[in-house]
Amino acid sequence: MEIGVVFPQTEIGADPAAVQAYAAAVEELGYQHILAFDHVLGADPSVHKGWNAPYDVDSTFHEPFVLFGYLAAITSVELVAGVIVLPQRQTALVAKQAAEVDVLSQGRLRLGVGLGWNQVEYEALGKDFTNRGRRIGEQVQLLRLLWTQRSVTFHGEYETVTGAGLAPLPVQRPIPIWFGAQSLPAYQRAGQLGDGWFPQMQPGPALDEAAKVVRSAARAAGRNPSTVGMHGRTRLNRGVDATAEAVRLWRASGATHLSIDTMGLEPGGPVSVDRHIAALAEFADAISLPRRPAG
Repeated sequence: MEIGVVFPQTEIGADPAAVQAYAAAVEELGYQHILAFDHVLGADPSVHKGWNAPYDVDSTFHEPFVLFGYLAAITSVELVAGVIVLPQRQTALVAKQAAEVDVLSQGRLRLGVGLGWNQVEYEALGKDFTNRGRRIGEQVQLLRLLWTQRSVTFHGEYETVTGAGLAPLPVQRPIPIWFGAQSLPAYQRAGQLGDGWFPQMQPGPALDEAAKVVRSAARAAGRNPSTVGMHGRTRLNRGVDATAEAVRLWRASGATHLSIDTMGLEPGGPVSVDRHIAALAEFADAISLPRRPAG
């Protein structure tokens, strides 16, 4: 099982030096990937009365594709979008941005996609929130065509491309697409179309049932379920021992990848990048991650 980290989007701030220090430390400590969340815009609670979502207009979010372009030059770890809210973005532009990151990172991008929940973002980006589940499958189909063919003609229900293509094409043809999933249709979609999936729960009966749906959908689509990866996530704020136990449980549940999230280490609020790095170092030592030079 590959173990990496969740980029501390809401706590790392806007200083490029902090981002660089964090990325270098992650690689040196032996973690194998950096996973980044996606939000383009945050809602202003003073305008959207009753807003109780975990993120708002003051929550820091680095744009994943731009961030990954930067990280591609300073690390050699895998870069994981976990997840891009695909239906609120233009499909051809996502294909171009992802291909560029894959080129610059020499094939180290893994593109997670999902439906999202923030109607405020959808409105601002000019996309329909109500049909996002129907559109995402067609978007994934078009992404894979654009990443593997010199010239694409595609006329779907929602997407149209006539005799056009990307240059340069990505290193990975196609780039792996993983699905964020927390509903029955999403589990089925992941099994039918995904190279892997991101469960939104911890190991236990609910995860086991969701994994059964993913595997069943893969078989129904004529795919080998064993080729569909599973990427879990666990928080380090419960302590090193509890997180080490979570690693064991995720591995026993069949996870192929796991990200360690250091956000929320202190109840009083965000902590410094040095605190994130120190916590990751302590945990890396506890589970005996092999260290490696940055590069």
